[in-house]
Amino acid sequence: MPFTLTTLGTASPYPRPDQPCSGYLLRTPTTAVWVDAGPGTLANLQRHTSPDRLDAIWISHTHADHTADLLPAYYALLYADLHPEHPIPLYAPRGLAERLTAFLAGARPNPASAAFTVHELHDDHRADVGDIHLHTLAVNHGLPAYGLRATHAGATFAYSGDTAPCPALDRLAEGADLFLCEADTTTPSPHHCTPEDAAQAARGAHHLLLTHLGPTLTEQEATTRAQAPATHPNETHEIR
Repeated sequence: MPFTLTTLGTASPYPRPDQPCSGYLLRTPTTAVWVDAGPGTLANLQRHTSPDRLDAIWISHTHADHTADLLPAYYALLYADLHPEHPIPLYAPRGLAERLTAFLAGARPNPASAAFTVHELHDDHRADVGDIHLHTLAVNHGLPAYGLRATHAGATFAYSGDTAPCPALDRLAEGADLFLCEADTTTPSPHHCTPEDAAQAARGAHHLLLTHLGPTLTEQEATTRAQAPATHPNETHEIR
């Protein structure tokens, strides 16, 4: 199996029938990384791998449409018939672990650390997960938010997370073999990209896929406006 991206969901800002929110699976022959965990993506993830076989989870920011399925993942890892050998490394913005712990609080403590080994992201954060190198850059979304460059065997995948146009978005896309960019809005925004913004940032990339289209954008309209192919839930792409 080559270096692949599988789209688990793209909806914004809430899941639709047969369309979960943001979530993606990066895989090589030996490594699997879940990128964003929007509601509905855990179910689709299991079409491809079991949660306990993940090598890491990477989260772009703390909004629920990118994180909510960490909650059922917690229960799957600890209370189902899965048997992870150790907590799953979770790369996430500061404060996410505390939010999970607060939500899971009940009759007894349920610390996020029971299921996840949390690594707090920051600008220019770098980590090697199996044979994938993860390089995180801070982007503009009105709260701590990050984009990702993931590299394996000379191939680079770039992901915008949620962001307005910014210099970091151009850095993410530069030289990427595949650039996955959100296109949530139809008009310029301080927190999101339009299809035109995505296309502008993608000038330095080899291929652009649009994702996280807003409710007022159709795939056809976004494609026409960006003059680039739009992604589709559960579509797998080879990165080369």
